[in-house]
Amino acid sequence: MILVIPAIDLRQGKCVRLVKGEAGTEKIYSDDPTRMAIVWRGENFKALHVVDLDGAFEGRSVNFPALKAIVDAVDIPVEFGGGLRTYEMVKEAFDIGIYRAIIGTAAVEDEELLFRLLQEYGPRRIAVGIDMLDGIVQIKGWQNSGGVNAVELGKHLKNKGVARVIYTDISRDGTLKGANIEAMKEFAVTTGLRVTASGGVKSYEDLIHLQELEPYGVDSVIVGKALYENRFPCVELWRLNERVLDDLGPTRRH
Repeated sequence: MILVIPAIDLRQGKCVRLVKGEAGTEKIYSDDPTRMAIVWRGENFKALHVVDLDGAFEGRSVNFPALKAIVDAVDIPVEFGGGLRTYEMVKEAFDIGIYRAIIGTAAVEDEELLFRLLQEYGPRRIAVGIDMLDGIVQIKGWQNSGGVNAVELGKHLKNKGVARVIYTDISRDGTLKGANIEAMKEFAVTTGLRVTASGGVKSYEDLIHLQELEPYGVDSVIVGKALYENRFPCVELWRLNERVLDDLGPTRRH
């Protein structure tokens, strides 16, 4: 069964979603990302995907306090990316307690760092974020082209020991236009990597189609706006219930 992972995107301390990753398209869904993490845990999700958007734009992670509050608040694995471009930044994120670090720009511009991290933490705890627009990898908060084909980069990284990629179709991200199923399948089949799909999921039909890709290596999917905007059966009922609940259950670490 494909694993569904809620996204918490941090921007100036708030939980937001962007359209196609473009600055200025922010829609704020919560002033309290920690509360949002507890909500997702209360709904029995098994992991969280947290991105420091400020870090991605600025080139260094800046939302570590918010990240720490999230990690301390829930008892499920948290993967984290956004501005992780030095060894020290990645180590600090792991010291905070994340399960997996997502390396994006550095995977294109600083392979030495990527391979050092793979050797130290192992391929289960280091994933690469491949963010694609028209087949080409985008870096530095999706503001610049990495100048390399996404599939070719995936094959190269697989040969170098990378096991998992977060594969995002930027043209779909935050649009609710549906996941790019064919691109996800082509990437997984061609590279042989384990793939977490991301970008454009709009309804449970997308999840069913992605589930069909599990034999090819697509074993998980990150969902953001569709969850926040109640695009799934029962989600709106959960939201209504949570408005009157003070205690969301055993979601916190002890």
